[in-house]
Amino acid sequence: MISLCSKYYSRVVANFWGQTFSVVSLGVLSALYFGSIGLAWAVTGEFTRWGGHFLQLIGLDTSQYTYLKLINFTGTPLSRIDGVMVMGMFIGAFISALFGQNVKLRVPSGRRILQALIGGIIAGFGTRLAMGCNLAALFTGIPQFSFHTWLFTLGTIFGTYYGLKLSMRPWMMGTPKLVSVKTVENTIENQWYYRIQPYIGVTGLIIFIYYLLQKVNANYALNLLLATCFGFGFGFLIQKGQICFTSAFRDLWLIGRSTMTKALVWGMVVQTIITAVFLANGMPPKVIWWAGPGALLGGILFGLGIVIAGGCETGWMYRSVEGQIQFWFVGLGNVIGATILILAWDSGVYTWLVEPFPKINLVTNFGYVGAILLTMTMLLSLYIWADWREVSKKGILVRRPAREQAK
Repeated sequence: MISLCSKYYSRVVANFWGQTFSVVSLGVLSALYFGSIGLAWAVTGEFTRWGGHFLQLIGLDTSQYTYLKLINFTGTPLSRIDGVMVMGMFIGAFISALFGQNVKLRVPSGRRILQALIGGIIAGFGTRLAMGCNLAALFTGIPQFSFHTWLFTLGTIFGTYYGLKLSMRPWMMGTPKLVSVKTVENTIENQWYYRIQPYIGVTGLIIFIYYLLQKVNANYALNLLLATCFGFGFGFLIQKGQICFTSAFRDLWLIGRSTMTKALVWGMVVQTIITAVFLANGMPPKVIWWAGPGALLGGILFGLGIVIAGGCETGWMYRSVEGQIQFWFVGLGNVIGATILILAWDSGVYTWLVEPFPKINLVTNFGYVGAILLTMTMLLSLYIWADWREVSKKGILVRRPAREQAK
């Protein structure tokens, strides 16, 4: 019996889950989040508000910045729905990592820290220029039928390509550090450190449940309570599935692997159908933004920056709680980049790249049937393109001559 329990624990709780299952589950959860709270699953808006708090901290009057009004900069991270949802994501990802014994401090080189910070800044600026990252302007944005999300997606596809090209330059890759086999063999890790992690995870889960129960007894706002629980679920799933949405395009360009791209498409198909039901029943959409060069350029900058940094918004969040220090700097860069956008918004960005262009809601323009058919057609095109690249063995590394790859 103990052996059977151990086997199921390893398979269901400790091991990583399949990406398609995880992404489709995230799609269902995202749609239910929208249906119950009325917001799309998004994180960079909250990171931008953190930047607003920093501006207040250094004495700036944040009431003068239009962008902060646009994203409803009020309250604190613990009194905002997005704030507690993000907190829940970190907790869920951390407990999931503990269950799988995946927590370990990994210290990167100075070069990787610098790349993570610079890439994070570029990506952070790009996401807020496009009014969302690969969540609100892609994974949870496309099911809301806003046309700007397709411009962002197109930009991200091109951005990840040029980000890869740039990242593969010798001055970006650096010199590999050679370690002798003897040194590696003599490195003995403390197994006790890993064995204790699931127990810490269970303890953390009990404390989290106790925290929620205390909030219920204190008549905590229902929306905040639900957002915290949804955030926990999002975080648990992204760590368990090792979900980095940007890898859908990065892997496709690099080695022609389409697993994540296809998972992304299936997740959005399911989410689109459920979201359409909520919209048809009167729920107002939440991510209808300007479909112009701001969305396209934002996607390009996001794709470029995030490949240089090494991971997207969901990717850096679960990797940072696994102890990968490089991704702490990706997150810091995201907040810095978003803060720069706050400052630049009223200095020409909005006037030139955003304001002259319309907000296009596909449902308003084509009706529900037309919007769903159009969205499904574009998702099918993305799926076919990904499959063609994999079957044709298209990939930057695949195309490189064997002699070059051996260098």
